[in-house]
Amino acid sequence: MTKISVLLVDDHLVVRSGLKALLGTQPDIEVVAEAASGEAALEAFQVHRPAVVMMDLAMGDGMDGIEAIKAVRRINGRQAVLVFTTYDSDADIVRSVDAGAMGYLLKDAAPEEIFSAVRGAVQGKSVMSPPVASRLFQQLRNPGEVLTPREAELLSLLIEGLSNKELSQRLFISEATVKTHLAHIYAKLGVETRAAAIATAIRREGMR
Repeated sequence: MTKISVLLVDDHLVVRSGLKALLGTQPDIEVVAEAASGEAALEAFQVHRPAVVMMDLAMGDGMDGIEAIKAVRRINGRQAVLVFTTYDSDADIVRSVDAGAMGYLLKDAAPEEIFSAVRGAVQGKSVMSPPVASRLFQQLRNPGEVLTPREAELLSLLIEGLSNKELSQRLFISEATVKTHLAHIYAKLGVETRAAAIATAIRREGMR
């Protein structure tokens, strides 16, 4: 079995230790390195080249999580990065996604949610903690939103990290119909990718 290699980045040792122990309970996940700062994260990243980077946002002086995400993505434009933080403001979420993060987890997330996010990130899925996804979905249901109810529902499921096949199964529609809905969503939001669609929707919420 090829294990999913993970780099943990957090300036609190107790958080890193707890998360490492938690991830260590999974036979397919392995923490290969830890870092307490953005600068140290870059060094560890270049040495270990992990499949997934779990990044805190606030790390004291020096490079913060957002800048570290950007730096990592400059090295590898397809690198899977998951934000793991206590902050859930719209601004933090938008900045993280804009920087290149594929997921946004809160530190009170359930273990299974964390495991699923790590596995999903390797598959290119975007994942957000339920409170973040729920707030966004409620906003998208507002009458003034340009998306139709079906499109808003699909986008909310997209935030959960579902693939096109999973979306079709959840909504009882064909994958071709899913692709059509996604094309309409992207066009209405003026974006080209899933991550950009999520970021744009959150940004619009923050402007209301």
